Amino acid sequence: MFSWFFLIVAVGGSCTSGAFLALALLGALKFHRARQAANRERQGAGRPPVSVLKPLHGLDPRLRENLESFYRQDYPNYEILFAVDTADDPAASVAREVSRQYPQIPTRILVTGEAPWPNPPAWCFSAMAEAASNDIFVTSDSDVFVNPSYLREIVSPLLDRKVGMVTCVYRGHNAGGFWSGMDAIGMSVEMTAGVLTANLLEGMKFGLGPTIAVRRDSLAAAGGYATLADYFANDFMIGNLIAKAGYEVRLSDHIIDHVVAPMSFLQMWRRQIRWAASTRFSRPKGHFGSVLTFSVPYGILGLIAGLLSGHATLGVAVFTLCVLNRVTESLAIGWGVVRDPVCRRSPWLYLVRDLLGFALWLGSYFTRRSLWRGGQYTLVKGGKIIRTAVTG
Repeated sequence: MFSWFFLIVAVGGSCTSGAFLALALLGALKFHRARQAANRERQGAGRPPVSVLKPLHGLDPRLRENLESFYRQDYPNYEILFAVDTADDPAASVAREVSRQYPQIPTRILVTGEAPWPNPPAWCFSAMAEAASNDIFVTSDSDVFVNPSYLREIVSPLLDRKVGMVTCVYRGHNAGGFWSGMDAIGMSVEMTAGVLTANLLEGMKFGLGPTIAVRRDSLAAAGGYATLADYFANDFMIGNLIAKAGYEVRLSDHIIDHVVAPMSFLQMWRRQIRWAASTRFSRPKGHFGSVLTFSVPYGILGLIAGLLSGHATLGVAVFTLCVLNRVTESLAIGWGVVRDPVCRRSPWLYLVRDLLGFALWLGSYFTRRSLWRGGQYTLVKGGKIIRTAVTG
């Protein structure tokens, strides 16, 4: 009896994950078509002055290389502003050394002090925006590596006054280790598939933290960075608020590298569960429904239930379809869209990541507290956070 029930659940899950894969593939097709249109639009487009806003906090892997990539832009007029909590942050020394090698790029390093807001990056962005000389801001994390066409391709959509914000997908770049690799392939496939599907069904109404470009006027219309002070997922909220203000949020065709530091299983779990819990509080209905997008857990369930119920052929068929689903997604999205070579060489890794993603989904319903940038936080309704302690 129970075996039949679980077999039916597995068949249903394989169908819903198959439907999600179909939507992701359609989203990828839309993305590729938009890329062709963007290439035509960029021909002869203007190059308005830009302020790159980059908060720093400690020494990330490949920090020097990441920062240098922003100084090697094929762009005529831009400045870079860094923000650190304290003057002795080691990341500030790296930023100074790199900036001295590129004196032609105006650079400033701001010491913003301990953030009075629950969201420290939002505080840093607010301070840098106030000091910025230009009216186009490109915010980017310190663990991001970009190629020379980055600013040119990210900024050009903002020349259309209807477009208030631009963001982009990214591939995970594993700096070393199996568990950091799980984090990285999740970025390249799981995250990208979700973004492409959302863009297909309703357009972009959120941002992706590794890169967000905004104009000063659209940011002001959304309430400025101060409106993000109490939210954990400030990237999601800024896109949401700018869309509500009547501007279009555009998904760029540009793809960046998000460098993932080596980490243990526990470090990876804490990092991932923090974001999963944030999504649960920010978009509770969408997060709950995301259980239908996983595939491998349903395949394993189907295989076990099929064997126990005497329907081994059906169980094996469900398992095989679910495995093919994830291999296809790894190849079509992870390689076909963001060009992550790991997804092409070892698509089986995404099978492990899919199973891990399901475990994280379950775990997100058992936590609302997390450690982040030296503080302990509690997530509350609407995706807001309350700082409960400073851990040092």
